[in-house]
Amino acid sequence: MTPSEKKRRSARLHHEIPVAYRTVGAFLSDWATDISQGGLFINTRNPLPVGTAVKILIQLPGASFPYHLDGRVTRVSPFGNTVNVVPGMGIEFTSVDEPRRRELEAFVSRLRHDLDES
Repeated sequence: MTPSEKKRRSARLHHEIPVAYRTVGAFLSDWATDISQGGLFINTRNPLPVGTAVKILIQLPGASFPYHLDGRVTRVSPFGNTVNVVPGMGIEFTSVDEPRRRELEAFVSRLRHDLDES
């Protein structure tokens, strides 16, 4: 299964969560607007190039500690693109151990359930 196919099979949550990330020489913060156990989409007018490695720091609501994750930019949606397409970049997590992956999936499922009930 390709990473794209695996990513599509992961439950996704469309919800804004603050995220900080760094690359060689830069520390940035924006909003993640889509998160799954396999990655996230960061809403930004200044996306990094595809292939860029990033270190991500994300505090999930209800978690007692922030998650430190490694990722790589897999797709870019530039500012000023097609109508109704949010500018930003898709990040695939590259080194998430299985317990943390399960925690991310549980978070996405729990928050989706909470949002569906409200």
